[in-house]
Amino acid sequence: MRRTASPLSLILLGLGTFLLVLAPMLAWYVTPRAAVNPIDIDTTAVYKGNGSVFDTDKVETVPDQNITVTQRVRGNVAESERSGNAVWDVITTVDTDKSLPADDPHDALDFTPHRWVMDRTTTKPVHCCEETPYIEGEAYLKFPFDVEKRSYQWWDNAGGTTITLRYDGTEKIQGYTGYRFTGTVAPRKVGTRLVPGTLVDEPDRPQVLAEEWYSNHGFRLVVDQATGRVIYAQTGPRRTLRAPGGEKDAAVLLDSEKIAFTTATQKEAVRQAKQDSGLLRMVGETLPIGTAGAGFVLVVVGGVLVARGRKRPEAPGTVEMPQPSLTM
Repeated sequence: MRRTASPLSLILLGLGTFLLVLAPMLAWYVTPRAAVNPIDIDTTAVYKGNGSVFDTDKVETVPDQNITVTQRVRGNVAESERSGNAVWDVITTVDTDKSLPADDPHDALDFTPHRWVMDRTTTKPVHCCEETPYIEGEAYLKFPFDVEKRSYQWWDNAGGTTITLRYDGTEKIQGYTGYRFTGTVAPRKVGTRLVPGTLVDEPDRPQVLAEEWYSNHGFRLVVDQATGRVIYAQTGPRRTLRAPGGEKDAAVLLDSEKIAFTTATQKEAVRQAKQDSGLLRMVGETLPIGTAGAGFVLVVVGGVLVARGRKRPEAPGTVEMPQPSLTM
């Protein structure tokens, strides 16, 4: 008897070997290339809260006003493809009930356009492509992928500087668990503004180049660990005016202890976080583990079949028959 490998055993062995090679490629090669910041993003986050706002018609600060902050983020695809980075154009508006609904965002109480450019993999700022302002730090609008339980330098655009956000445990948002980060901002001068002298307790001067100061009662961000997406954001901005060289606030432009994501914004952020983190988990964990397991089984089965082979009987040989002898 002789042994030969069946076609099936060779197919199983080859397929199993292929899957074993594919598994680490999915984990180490494909996954890092899937974890990139998009260039075609188009999202809107809405914050709502209550606080004091300066009314330009009444020329005084009015308390207990509904405040709506709208942040629209759009990816500039052409600039992103040209530079190889993620170029996001951001428009932030602040409104009260008086300025809503607004046909034009320029009609808002405050209108702030800017551009953020980042490395698509690390999320670190890249200074190119008409970026404005000069953004620094480790995170802004979102955190890097694979968020760690540590402090991060977060860019606070309202203050024009980075602040330290400290890891503060986990928190569930709409039933989805994320990492919580918190921080505050001490009062700091952020610019100047030409205003009537009476606003800053200098009635004898018709116009004063007043100092604009900013602080924040507290940031609270909840972040998806895998993607770095912010699924809940809360801020407490305070903007005031001081006389030139003054040490105390003379007028309050905006003051709120809590302006936070609306429920609708939370739900949409959680939906996207679940979807994106699920894809990363599938490529980085589920598929490699499943592929490696299937490959191992196929290699074992194929190897056993090759070792056993398929028994075939020997082909019968030719037997010479004795010839009868003739005796004369």
